Amino acid sequence: MTPQFDLAVVGAGIVGLAHCLAGARRGLSVVAIDREAEATGASVRNFGLVAVSGQQEGACWRRAMRSREVWGEVAAQAGIAVEQRGLLVVARRPEAMAVLDAFRATEMGAACEVLSARETRRRYGDALARCPIEGALRSPHELRVDSRLAVPRLAAWLEASHGVRFWRRALVRDVATGRVETSAGPILAARVVVCPGDDLLTLFPERVAALGIERCSLQMLKVEPGAPGLRLPEAVMSDLSLVRYLGYATLPATAALRVRLQAEQAAHLEHGVHLIAAQDADGALVVGDSHHYGWSPSPFSRQAVDELILGELRAVLNLPGARVVERWVGVHASLPGTLMVRDAPAPGVRLVIVTSGTGASTAFAIAEETLDELA
Repeated sequence: MTPQFDLAVVGAGIVGLAHCLAGARRGLSVVAIDREAEATGASVRNFGLVAVSGQQEGACWRRAMRSREVWGEVAAQAGIAVEQRGLLVVARRPEAMAVLDAFRATEMGAACEVLSARETRRRYGDALARCPIEGALRSPHELRVDSRLAVPRLAAWLEASHGVRFWRRALVRDVATGRVETSAGPILAARVVVCPGDDLLTLFPERVAALGIERCSLQMLKVEPGAPGLRLPEAVMSDLSLVRYLGYATLPATAALRVRLQAEQAAHLEHGVHLIAAQDADGALVVGDSHHYGWSPSPFSRQAVDELILGELRAVLNLPGARVVERWVGVHASLPGTLMVRDAPAPGVRLVIVTSGTGASTAFAIAEETLDELA
């Protein structure tokens, strides 16, 4: 007999898994179908940072706050270690410090703390580079997990504790109301959620094309810090992040910082480089990233872009003897000016694509909204 479920989720990356969780919490029988044997895409090629501060004001920030809450609920149950808590944004320029002060005055910055240069040095000591700094902003909201471990553990927990079925190495050929056609056979489902990530052609390609979605590629590195005993309690960002993250970038104070960065770090802006440094349990740093856009992004890293990222890392953190031990390219769907897309290509079917690289930060809340629509 054709297997039947209350909810079929196409795609078992973090967005798909979030929909599996939302369905299971509503008491639905759930199946997840994925062409890969395990997650290999954007869900495991990122920082594992559940970023809240800096997300765009409004729906995105609220989704990040809710998703952080869900991560906190499921991490311990699923055996997922929270490697870091909070975020430190180090200001290297007075213009950056002005942005942090302005952000602190907003509703989103209410729980954050602005630190003077002296207090930042006192708290973080030898971890910071000797370059001049103006101060920092510390956010208490962020959680950071090792996404390479967290995503498979989340899937295993959903299967063992919530009865979610996984059809791996199965290609979904077609989706219609109540039915999913796969290479492993058909599935009947009252609700279907398609979470294709950056696969923009297999399902509903005309609708994806009409939206104008393309891809964004990101160069990432893993760095052994070379500083014995270095431990960063929070993930770290710097000035360049303030002109990329919309919660900062849309503030009027950011205009002056953007002018100065254009004069002093034009190559970084050209390649969409900003700094995130997150630390794994073994002490290594996951560092990035850059942003290049197009339909078929190059799979090859450029040394010159890596050097821009590493230069910003060395300007912020004290890492004598640091060495790169891994390099990779991440890819995610992208639609300028749009954080996510939720479309209804057929009754009982939703197409959900995060188009801003914020899947880990917002997916749990997005999934709850989707299941509310399909109730």
